[in-house]
Amino acid sequence: HFKYAVEKGLNVFMEKPVTIDAPTCNRMLDLNKVAEAKNLKVAVGLMCRHCDARRELFDRIQDGEIGDINLLRAYRMAGVTGSAAAPPNDGSLPELMYQIKHFHGFLWLSGGAVSDFLIHNIDESCWMKNAWPVKVVGLGGRHYRGDAVDQNFDSYAMEYTFEDGAKLMVDGRTMPAKSRIYNGQAMEKANLAWSFDRPEPSPYDLEWQHLIAAIRDDQPYNEVQRGVMASAVTSMGRMACHTGQEITLEKFLDHS
Repeated sequence: HFKYAVEKGLNVFMEKPVTIDAPTCNRMLDLNKVAEAKNLKVAVGLMCRHCDARRELFDRIQDGEIGDINLLRAYRMAGVTGSAAAPPNDGSLPELMYQIKHFHGFLWLSGGAVSDFLIHNIDESCWMKNAWPVKVVGLGGRHYRGDAVDQNFDSYAMEYTFEDGAKLMVDGRTMPAKSRIYNGQAMEKANLAWSFDRPEPSPYDLEWQHLIAAIRDDQPYNEVQRGVMASAVTSMGRMACHTGQEITLEKFLDHS
């Protein structure tokens, strides 16, 4: 679809995950070179980066307000979301159509629950760090799947390492996100140093407003690079959990 849109000279909004494996990452990056050459506006549905509160938090972190980031933690603790838990096919649909209907449950279609849901937490954390991790280890397991036939785990735990040695710990299974800065490590009201103190527009609206404004004003606007990298880093984590191996970004992207 992206290739067709680029060939036709169309501006694009694409949902995440942009990719699910190394070959699709490399293919998207190559296509994006053509999109950039044509000055096409391309948005990716990682809406956290359009959130006003998070943007202010990012600026404060980059200005050194909390010092160097040595450790980040991200949690997404939820029940079954979307079609992540796929029951057995009752025969009413051909297998291909059945899997497409339950696309969250099958890695070839969506990258599974990690790529479709945890990607937001991973992308936001990497944004705050202003870097992409170079390797990851992880684990997970199926505990309460019943007769579900999907390829997801019930729980995921990933430890990402950045070039400078900083860590990102991601635990998945969803808590409302709040942008806050605290003094010290205890996240208690008495230690609150900063919070976003005004009504916040929905980032789901803002991501469209930003894209449309760029189209109308003919301003550079292309989120493919970070969309691909967020998707790749997320897939690294899923791969580490499913294989039990340490996965480096270099090794992942070279696996074509």
